[in-house]
Amino acid sequence: MLRNPNNLIMMHANPVNWFDISVSNLERAKHFYETVFDIRLVEFPTEWGRQAAFPSNNEGPNASGALVEKADRVANGNNTIVYFSTKECTAEERRVEKAGGSVINPKTSIGEFGFVSILMDTEGNIIGLHSQE
Repeated sequence: MLRNPNNLIMMHANPVNWFDISVSNLERAKHFYETVFDIRLVEFPTEWGRQAAFPSNNEGPNASGALVEKADRVANGNNTIVYFSTKECTAEERRVEKAGGSVINPKTSIGEFGFVSILMDTEGNIIGLHSQE
């Protein structure tokens, strides 16, 4: 049972809408995923850093995501960020510290794709928020 019945995003949709898989070498990682899954990834504009998105269908029920190249990436088994859908990001950001977590990157525009925030939970896991507003 939802504590906030007015939260229509979480109530009527799957809570996760995106994931990032951090990689140290985008070309090598693209080759791996394209070969294993027999797909073609699409590179994003470099203004957001080097990224390659998995094929997606915005009308489909499942989440999609991207490989994200990070120069300081350390292979440790915790290099995936799950993004939770939200109406506007900042309401959840305001509750993070009260819940024992921290805001790593506050709400940031990703152009036509909306906005994201990056958070750390109480267990050291990095999660994201995604909104269109």
